[in-house]
Amino acid sequence: MSDSKKMARLALHALEDKKAIDAKVIDIQNVSVIADYFIIASGSNKNQVQALADNVSEELGKAGYFPKHTEGYSTANWILLDYSDIIIHIFSEEDRLFYDLERIWREGSIVEASDLDED
Repeated sequence: MSDSKKMARLALHALEDKKAIDAKVIDIQNVSVIADYFIIASGSNKNQVQALADNVSEELGKAGYFPKHTEGYSTANWILLDYSDIIIHIFSEEDRLFYDLERIWREGSIVEASDLDED
């Protein structure tokens, strides 16, 4: 299993563990060189958005992966966690609808959670 796929699996499980709303993994390997996967999820309030980011950081950190860059934690409207091969976007519900990254990256393919567990 590739590192990026392993990171995506760990991040998705960490998001699901904290009850993320509509977590999606988008494979963008054939669309862009900036990353292999985008992970997009929402939280219902600022505290949940921050808890989602904290849990992802903790779980990936336990596996030896650390973010290259983090943005938006204090406002918690849109937290971006950049792990180079995967980029995680955690939104408030309102901001997720506004920015609509799924539409912008629609050329990528949605990855089912079960596909991340293969290999």
